[in-house]
Amino acid sequence: MRTGIATVCLSGTLKEKMQACAIAGFDGIEIFEQDLVTSPLSPEDVRKMAADLGLGLDLYQPFRDFDGVTPDLLKANLKRAEAKFKLMARLGMDTILVCSNVATATIDDDDLRAEQLRELAGLAGDHGVKVAYEALAWGKYVNDYEHAYRLVELADHPNLGTCLDSFHILSRDWDTAPIEDINAEKIFFVQVADAPKLSMDVLSWSRHYRVFPGEGQFELAKFMGHVVRAGYTGPVSLEVFNDVFRQSDVERTAVDAMRSLIWLEEQSAKWLASTPTVAAPDEKAATRRRYPMELATLPKVNEPAGFNFAEVKADDTAQLEKLLGQLGFEFEGRHRTKDVQLWTMGQARVIISEQAALHAEPAIAALGFDVDSPVIASARAQQLKAPVVSRKVQADEEVFQGISAPDSTEIFLCQGNPDGTAAWTQEFGEGLEHPRASRTAVIDHVNLAQPWQHFDEAVLFYTSALALEPQPFAEVPSPSGLVRSQVMQTGNGAVRLVLNLAPVQQAHGPKTYQEHIAFAVDDLVATARAARDRGLAFLEIPANYYEDLDARFDLEPGFLATLQELNLLYDRDANGEFLHFYTATVGSVFFEMVERRGKYDGYGAPNAPVRHAVQYDSLHRA
Repeated sequence: MRTGIATVCLSGTLKEKMQACAIAGFDGIEIFEQDLVTSPLSPEDVRKMAADLGLGLDLYQPFRDFDGVTPDLLKANLKRAEAKFKLMARLGMDTILVCSNVATATIDDDDLRAEQLRELAGLAGDHGVKVAYEALAWGKYVNDYEHAYRLVELADHPNLGTCLDSFHILSRDWDTAPIEDINAEKIFFVQVADAPKLSMDVLSWSRHYRVFPGEGQFELAKFMGHVVRAGYTGPVSLEVFNDVFRQSDVERTAVDAMRSLIWLEEQSAKWLASTPTVAAPDEKAATRRRYPMELATLPKVNEPAGFNFAEVKADDTAQLEKLLGQLGFEFEGRHRTKDVQLWTMGQARVIISEQAALHAEPAIAALGFDVDSPVIASARAQQLKAPVVSRKVQADEEVFQGISAPDSTEIFLCQGNPDGTAAWTQEFGEGLEHPRASRTAVIDHVNLAQPWQHFDEAVLFYTSALALEPQPFAEVPSPSGLVRSQVMQTGNGAVRLVLNLAPVQQAHGPKTYQEHIAFAVDDLVATARAARDRGLAFLEIPANYYEDLDARFDLEPGFLATLQELNLLYDRDANGEFLHFYTATVGSVFFEMVERRGKYDGYGAPNAPVRHAVQYDSLHRA
């Protein structure tokens, strides 16, 4: 699949955008007219630079408000178009995007539109240019891709074809199956963009909220599957209008964009393999079908089986050690060659690291996941442009396959054992002598704060590299405003990551926003009592919360009193119950202990505003 991206997707100057696209590995670019108009580079300079960078110049865009106009305006439009065709010759470009008319169309007549498009295509042909006609979702008279294609057929000119844009098609919920009936030779260009499902006018939705494939909710694999079946072989190019992307680091955004196309290519191949065609109704025949566009796939991996460990880094580890001890974790000793400690409770493992932590406040630094094949999983992540993280090891030590997440959290892909143990723990020794606790515990979920400019990137990263599924996002009230929360998890809930949108002030520098690790136990009340006896400072929950809790659930008085006595929070739904408590915060980290009863699968969402408010008050009092 030939990959492309419109320069409008990225921040910076045209020169910076082109360099970033080349570094990310794109085959070509669309030049957005404003980027050229505002650039000091001449068209000849741009052409040479593209050649030096190995970038194709695939599309010049946009040419607006051409069709459905009066004769006088048509004459002016053709003059304007000829100037662009001459400019394209200097750039060495041969395809222009012409959008259906939004502002100046006054005549709703398909025969007239086709005649005017035929005249435009004839002029374009004189200059060696092809015209890709696109139906804008908010076009005045033409807003449907099938309508646009009918006009192309009616005009019947070799230099006139259509452009299929996933946003304009999927935002209007148009059926994508008829794409397969379009003559492939008349599909001149394909643009893709994802988006969250929003209730708003389609123009504002398009201009501000498009995202890269895998970061929204559109069925892009299905869209691309129909495009491939139609026989299209040209570029698949990103056209994303997004206020955040256009303020973010240009090279990083370009890499995120490339990752999204690699992911989309794989997902489209899967869709084609699993969806029979009319001509090949059985699944086996569908998988054998070959198409002119070859879609590359990635090394296949299963979703993680569970958390292997969580790592917290700090210069002064005394508070962390105290906190874990009060929760009931057991100190297993220090690593024999590294400046790190291991603490465990059941199958929940926490590493405290002092390596490269000079003056660092406690913060979550790394997560380990159990996967079937760490080497294969790492190879997949690297093909998805994930930066590699390596750690020095001795010859007889476990080698972890590591990659870096968008928020700089290090992700390690580990070989887990069926019994939940980990071989690398043998590298620690001289811990405290203690009897083994009978209770079990696992890491239930980890809550990570995401910088505002990398939130969508993080969703795609965990989806594509770790096979986690994004759940519907929520917005949680807090004293600082609404906190956007996105859950990423495996199908069985063994791995749950909660991504929270961090305040703007965390855009640069070390983590300052609070994050936490949650541990699931069998008996939370007993765990809380034991922790209190060890001197644990709980997050103090207001009495008002318990009055409201009683009103909502009509709890047994003794149970309610126990909850309030131990600062426990409670939630219940049709599937079960959820009990949890929080510790005070150390640096940017706090811990949560949870108990899931029945088939409760949530996170106590009604209690989140309480936590945010108490933590906010504690922070400002401090």
